[in-house]
Amino acid sequence: MDRTNPATGESLEPVPDDSEADVEAALDRAAETFEEWKGASIQKRQQLLAAAGDVLRENADEYAELMTEEMGKPIDAAVAEAEKCAWVCDYYAENAAEHLQDDHHAGDPHVETYVSYEPLGPILAVMPWNFPFWQVFRFAAPHLTAGNVGLLKHASNVPGCAEAIQEVFEEAGYPEGVFQSLIVGSDEIDSIIEDDRVKAVTLTGSARAGRSVGSAAGENLKKSVLELGGSDPFVVLDDADLDSAAETGARARTINSGQSCIAAKRFVVHTEIYDEFLGKFRDEMEALTVGDPTDEETDVGPQAREDLMEDLHEQVQQTVDAGATLELGGEPLDGESAGNPSIDSGGFYYPPTILTDVPRDSAAACEEVFGPVAAVFEVEDEAEAVEVANDVHLGLGASVWTDDLERGKRVAHRFEAGCTFVNELVKSDPRLPFGGVKDSGYGRELAEHGIEEFVNKKTVWVQEADANEESVGIGVE
Repeated sequence: MDRTNPATGESLEPVPDDSEADVEAALDRAAETFEEWKGASIQKRQQLLAAAGDVLRENADEYAELMTEEMGKPIDAAVAEAEKCAWVCDYYAENAAEHLQDDHHAGDPHVETYVSYEPLGPILAVMPWNFPFWQVFRFAAPHLTAGNVGLLKHASNVPGCAEAIQEVFEEAGYPEGVFQSLIVGSDEIDSIIEDDRVKAVTLTGSARAGRSVGSAAGENLKKSVLELGGSDPFVVLDDADLDSAAETGARARTINSGQSCIAAKRFVVHTEIYDEFLGKFRDEMEALTVGDPTDEETDVGPQAREDLMEDLHEQVQQTVDAGATLELGGEPLDGESAGNPSIDSGGFYYPPTILTDVPRDSAAACEEVFGPVAAVFEVEDEAEAVEVANDVHLGLGASVWTDDLERGKRVAHRFEAGCTFVNELVKSDPRLPFGGVKDSGYGRELAEHGIEEFVNKKTVWVQEADANEESVGIGVE
């Protein structure tokens, strides 16, 4: 796998691909390991997961530097990502046994009935580059602890992160084969999904990738979970705290240099406070520091790849050509144009950008814009705000800003999204289920709901031998 440092445009040392024989050996190893791993006690699995959390904390700086080098994440955010991975390990190390305990139900006399939660086998995880550690651990922490084994096909620009994650589990003491990284291209995904040794698949990525993976899984009657990105609305109503909304809105749009599925992307603002909010929001966006991601003072680093930056700029140009007004930013940066010597002229930098008067059928309104570009819409009332918020094919997250919490809850329930927030940016939390609706995918990650996605919810009926004559409903479905 070839790698490029997005902050400089310079090539990094390539990571060797896995051969066809390597993949075959990994699949054999996964199947063999599963037969032993599924028999390990839940307490043993939880102990190992807690140890993985310790490894992450002890080496957070090292992992952060690797993330920053491969995909350009600002270093403070990269450290925070490693620490969040430790948190999800802690969560399931403490709660997995409770989530997976047998669920007893009332039944006939002399009968015990319950649901047991049993692992499926090797699970393929196809993961993206933007949160190269978190999105993997969001998968691995629950599903390894449930007794499955994991196979990771990571994005091609972060193979070093893929190898490092496997090493986390090895250092924590997991048996060989419980978690393996496959350094292969996207063209090999379908054949791995089709392999009988793989029992299910999960993907975080684009809707296009989701359709491909979901189709391959469906054709082979395998369970899948898809998290497919979003175009999240950030609704500011007329009674909102504008200082808080503007400050948080700028952070929500530019977190991870704008490269987040749950970043606020479409700002839907009530007409009565539109001008005031826009002024505050512009000030907040303009104050952000764009620069070297290894510098702790940097707020916005480079885009992860040159082609992604070019695609982002094309969306901005198309939206302006359609009639939008460019309020801020809108051109790729180099050190000279940014007035910032920490920006390498070979890097892939795009500035915080604001578009207003955005046509409802333009690129910034209809597509996921994966970079620090905010599309701002002016609406007359709450009803129009909800209409604009829902006027998109994606439905991952949404937030609303208002001083009236009952009003906020009412609007939150009207959003067509999997995650809704009142007076807070959209974020993932190990204690809460995460996922979307519409073209943002299906299934849930995290919390109790997430760990149940890749288990066999097995009904168990235990009846006293001499009670058969009293049973009813035999042979009736």
